[in-house]
Amino acid sequence: MGYVEAYVFMFFIATLSSFTIGDPQVPCYFIFGDSLYDNGNNNDLVTEAKVNFPPYGVDFPDGPTGRFSNGRNIADVIAELLGFENSIPPYATVSRKDIVRGVNYASGAAGIRDESGQHMGGRISLNQQIARHAIIILQLIDLIGKGSVAPVQEHLNKCIYTVAMGNNDFINNYFFPQYYNTSSLYTPEEYAEILVQQYSEQLSKLYEFGARKFAVSGAGYAGCAPAMMARYETNVCVDAVNYAVVQFNARLTAALVDLESKLPGAKFIYMEPPLGYSNDFNVTDQPCCKVSTTIGEGQCVPSQVPCNERQNYVFWDAFHPTESISLVDGAAVYAAMSPFYASSTKLSLPSEELLISDA
Repeated sequence: MGYVEAYVFMFFIATLSSFTIGDPQVPCYFIFGDSLYDNGNNNDLVTEAKVNFPPYGVDFPDGPTGRFSNGRNIADVIAELLGFENSIPPYATVSRKDIVRGVNYASGAAGIRDESGQHMGGRISLNQQIARHAIIILQLIDLIGKGSVAPVQEHLNKCIYTVAMGNNDFINNYFFPQYYNTSSLYTPEEYAEILVQQYSEQLSKLYEFGARKFAVSGAGYAGCAPAMMARYETNVCVDAVNYAVVQFNARLTAALVDLESKLPGAKFIYMEPPLGYSNDFNVTDQPCCKVSTTIGEGQCVPSQVPCNERQNYVFWDAFHPTESISLVDGAAVYAAMSPFYASSTKLSLPSEELLISDA
């Protein structure tokens, strides 16, 4: 199947979400990640990594929401296909009654390493995202456990966790020597080893908190992102960046197999990097919007009119995919996660009235 045919097929699958009827296929969905999954957690931070302004959201019903896209992002598509009526809310604005069905902790510029992206200002690293998840678990113990941990653990065991980190550890750390010294301290192989070791510890912490169903994405081949090509003053993919990413993804794949063998009841699915980070397709690979080269490198210049045929573009801005590509990526993740929901037994959730009365 060629790319065009595959795209049409995956787009059709994603479109089916508009007709989803009934309960979600799993009781809850938790999201950890960076700007590819962020849906508003950075809006109130002092940071260059936020996009709650037009033309972002030009194709999203609510307009600019903090999504690094013209419309839906990958997390939105996955949630729709899982049968959730609405997108999973960001931690920054989630209500008490909605935490039962999941929370989105993703943050633009965030990395596995705490310092990744710090030159851009505020962001919520993976360690901080996990700490926020611990706060949500305490609220769940009060809300549905009535002080007991066991019902909450049972609930969390059935949830899907997508974790998509590592991009900023390369584009906003290792390959930004003006701000970070990691490339002078480590070879790409050594850096990949260190990253994966820390990542494994973070995933293990989520396991301790009750996670069992993990879909973990590899880092994207950011050497093909327009912003990285511009940074290196070339019009072809930056091989050094993609080589380092390959080292990371290879080690991550092996680490997930090892974690699954060591953590009873855990299932890890490795997700291929997003299609949006490859320019090997018969679609336009230049940014759809006019991008900044200074503040918020690679992001859309505020209030500029974007391109018209956005469905034909891989990149919305110089780093992030258009909604069209997110439909493909999200549907691919959903299909790969089928072992998580095909045999899932849903937990009976508290009634809406109960959740509201306890709010």
